[in-house]
Amino acid sequence: MNNEAKLIAKADFIEGMAKGMAVLESFDTERQRLNATQAAERAGLTRAAARRHLLTLAYLGYLDTDGTHYWLSAKVLRFSGSYLSSARLPRLLQPTLNRLAAQTRESFSAVVLDGDEVVIVARSVSIGGQRLMAYGLHLGARLPVHATSTGRVLLAALPRVEFNAWLKGRELARLTPKTTIDHKAFRAAVARVKADDHAVASEEHELGVHALAVPLRNMQGKTVAALNVVASPDRLAPEVMRQDLLPLLLDAARELRPLL
Repeated sequence: MNNEAKLIAKADFIEGMAKGMAVLESFDTERQRLNATQAAERAGLTRAAARRHLLTLAYLGYLDTDGTHYWLSAKVLRFSGSYLSSARLPRLLQPTLNRLAAQTRESFSAVVLDGDEVVIVARSVSIGGQRLMAYGLHLGARLPVHATSTGRVLLAALPRVEFNAWLKGRELARLTPKTTIDHKAFRAAVARVKADDHAVASEEHELGVHALAVPLRNMQGKTVAALNVVASPDRLAPEVMRQDLLPLLLDAARELRPLL
């Protein structure tokens, strides 16, 4: 639950809606098909309650089912489609992402923080000669915060109390042999990002992929998103990324600041 939801008056909080959304959010790339028991476990509900929500969501068209298992239907894309077509941030960033891609033939994205994950809300249009993006880095993709350059940039922007609360008791999943999972080492990595004002994640989310990110701040100094570039090691080593691409990202962030 986000901070805004915590401030809602009890009389205004619709518990049934919250439970239904929890069931809908229990579907992800790891568990694409769920039965009532599995959905109940993931959403923190009783099996009977989860079953009713699954049946209702299927009736409304947001889930498909074979009578036992359920999976997301194409109708859920209405939410993301409406956001991407109407939200101000993606529309503001798109021209800059496309310009950077045309300059470098690399892949650029803009990402926001959402709890345990970062979400790609805008990405550069594919340019002739541009390499394919790493697996899963499509528009709307949700990635683990701890193993991504954008995630570390966004965590570094949090007040210390919020960052400590985010990390406390959290297991940092090992996604590759190079993923930082030790809390002390992770704190040090985020502290470096805060000092350097940029982050490099080398093969921590996916082997063979390096990513460089910088914060996107508004005129009040608040970090509202992260801007990143992704490259394979045969194209750009981390040192070369810092030398050739970091100035471009920092310049873009400065140019965008009055618009955010």
